[in-house]
Amino acid sequence: MGAYIFRRVWQMIPTLIGVVLLVFFLFKYFGGDPAAVLAGKQLTADKIAAIRAQLGLDQPVIVQLLIFVKQILTFDFGRSWSTNEVVSNMLVNRGKVSLTVMAQVWFLDAIISVLLAVIAAYLKGSLSERLITGICTAAMSISLLLYVVIGQYFLGFKWALFPVMGWSESFWVNVTRYSPLPVLLMLAVSIAPSLRLYRTFLIEELNQDYVRTARAKGAGDHRVMLVHVLRNAAIPIVTNIAMAIPGLFVGSFVIEQVFSIPGLGREVVLAVDRSDFPVIKAITVSLAMMTMLANLGVDLLYKWLDPRVQLK
Repeated sequence: MGAYIFRRVWQMIPTLIGVVLLVFFLFKYFGGDPAAVLAGKQLTADKIAAIRAQLGLDQPVIVQLLIFVKQILTFDFGRSWSTNEVVSNMLVNRGKVSLTVMAQVWFLDAIISVLLAVIAAYLKGSLSERLITGICTAAMSISLLLYVVIGQYFLGFKWALFPVMGWSESFWVNVTRYSPLPVLLMLAVSIAPSLRLYRTFLIEELNQDYVRTARAKGAGDHRVMLVHVLRNAAIPIVTNIAMAIPGLFVGSFVIEQVFSIPGLGREVVLAVDRSDFPVIKAITVSLAMMTMLANLGVDLLYKWLDPRVQLK
């Protein structure tokens, strides 16, 4: 196990190097000149040159790249070019806000989707199962923006069940007052594709020979589904659930913008608009590393779910 983890971590290095080079050169040569953005309407050559010198943009490209690599290794990305806020503090503070909403979506989506998928697999071929599939197809065809408009109008303005936007410093106020409507709208979008995917996994397992063998030995439907089918379908289901974890720290750009939630998703949009390179590169590299670690975690989880899996 230890040797496998070491090899996987070692294999992440080339991928991380590729991400670093891609992020650096994309925003270096195609991301616009942040000095011109920060100079505002008073664009003068002297002012732009002074800003470029202050940001270190007048240094040779190789020096800027080495500084970027050093920031990654020390996890010190400096300060935001537009707000002068420490980027590491910004990631922590905005990340907590995004998690307040998106962690609820991730957890509820996993629980509800798996339960409904099990029910749909139980009812395979019935009218109820076709109705569930039809509702999922219809739900997947509707844009999140339409859910937001309808949800804000009826649940916010007309019935006054939830505030249509806002955020506070209190965690419990946010969980009980400000996040329920965004969470509900995100679930309306995310449950349908997850349910259809998990239902497919379960039905594929139901058609396997070991299911017929278990039933021939007298195993009931509940035991077949919960002990045999669900366990064997758990690997692709867990893969899909675990790979959604990195996205939690960005959240939903649309939801955070519309509901004025000061999370990482909204911060990314603002950083791109301002050409705030330190914020963009910190979030991008952090998510890349998190995705690679999530992949490693999923592989290790396979061994726990199915002892037959060999880690090589």
